[in-house]
Amino acid sequence: MTGHPAGAALSGKVAFVAGASRGIGAAIATGLAAAGAAVAVAARSETEGRLPGTINSVADRIIAAGGTALPVVCDVTSEESVEKAVAATVSTLGGIDILVANAGVLWLGPIETTPLKRWQLCMDVNLTGVFLATKAVIPQLKARGGGSLIAITTTGVDMIRGANAYWVSKAAVERLYLGLAAELKDDNIAVNCLSPTRVVLTEGWQAGGGGQKIPPSMVEPPETMARAAVLLASQDASGITGTVQRSEVLIPRG
Repeated sequence: MTGHPAGAALSGKVAFVAGASRGIGAAIATGLAAAGAAVAVAARSETEGRLPGTINSVADRIIAAGGTALPVVCDVTSEESVEKAVAATVSTLGGIDILVANAGVLWLGPIETTPLKRWQLCMDVNLTGVFLATKAVIPQLKARGGGSLIAITTTGVDMIRGANAYWVSKAAVERLYLGLAAELKDDNIAVNCLSPTRVVLTEGWQAGGGGQKIPPSMVEPPETMARAAVLLASQDASGITGTVQRSEVLIPRG
């Protein structure tokens, strides 16, 4: 189903959003669809689990609002799953112009008390998952003559304190994408990282934030991330590329 207004910023574009069943990913998928993109809502969550939100519920909301959405099962830690999800998107929606690599898990415990399985899970989802999704999507963007790659990271990577699996994995993603920006410039592909300026209280944060109390002044609505993602999604290599963007710097409050 389509219902995009004429002249929508992303009209005719196809976006693949990994980790789109809830939180920031769901907000970005909705924002991209409102801007005119057809959106593959990709995640593992087909049915309600420990956390609320599924790929089907997000896709249904987008379609009900007049947009185009395709729920796609995707486990970003599995190369086979990622490749199948990308192939299904291309088969149904005609190609891919935009990737938002958002799938992530949170672990904020100190290194000395971090179980190896938690460390590995952060690296598998937050870093290897970005690698696999990006690797699978790049040929599709090249075939379309360019596009935009966006990885969702975190403000914490530029802090001196905070040596934990989550921030280490996100810092590695920023290094990956900054390098890719130079490599893909001749292919007309913009490559950027985007993080919240403040804390977005997603379902994942509330489940994994260790009970930290965040004052209201430090909370950012997920819609700000969605607006920033739409701006970056509209870029190619002639525009914003090779940057690490903070949402409220890119899209000022007010």
